Amino acid sequence: MRIGMLVFPDMTQLDFSGPWEVFSQMPGCEVRVIAASAEPVTARGGLQFVPDTTLADAPPLDLVFVPGGPGVGALMEDRAVLEFLRRQAADAKYVTSVCTGALVLGAAGLLKGYRATTHWLSLDLLPEFGVMPATERVVVDRNRITGGGVTSGIDFALVVAAEVCGEDAAKRIQLLIEYNPAPPFACGHPSSADQAIVDGVREARAPMQAARLEQARRAAAQYC
Repeated sequence: MRIGMLVFPDMTQLDFSGPWEVFSQMPGCEVRVIAASAEPVTARGGLQFVPDTTLADAPPLDLVFVPGGPGVGALMEDRAVLEFLRRQAADAKYVTSVCTGALVLGAAGLLKGYRATTHWLSLDLLPEFGVMPATERVVVDRNRITGGGVTSGIDFALVVAAEVCGEDAAKRIQLLIEYNPAPPFACGHPSSADQAIVDGVREARAPMQAARLEQARRAAAQYC
């Protein structure tokens, strides 16, 4: 199986690196890191990724993956990226995302009529693309597999590993990477966090979310 993982400026690196750790250990799978050009891509925070494949040179992919991050706003209106995703998705066995990567798949029209999830702050944007928002940490709807916020990427990738390689293979990978989460605080989701903290995060992110809503609406009007 050939897996193509998209990288782009101002992405969230953990959206990518968590799934990559799992995908790279899946037997019989080849992982490609794909970008608009061969130049290094700088994620939010400064970590750089070096693509090994460009949009133009990418071979047919069996699994398409899109991470999220602040940079998805521009990506939702990037014709070259959206056309690449539509072209690859036509014959791919799986079309997938983590976090706000789902908004990019939505902008490409690839989640219309599907259930999907994304970061909790952006769940209300999915209907702009005809997507049915879901609150599960990982959502599987036919051959669309989406993960929620940033840290859901490992859960998501283990679900993918079970789908592709079988449950035993996925369990072996989970054990090898010692994925045994025990968070120090019950604050990883608005359903468990103190309301004051939730409100503070919403307020701090309100300008970004307002801009993202406008970008989503423009993308939906133009491409969906």
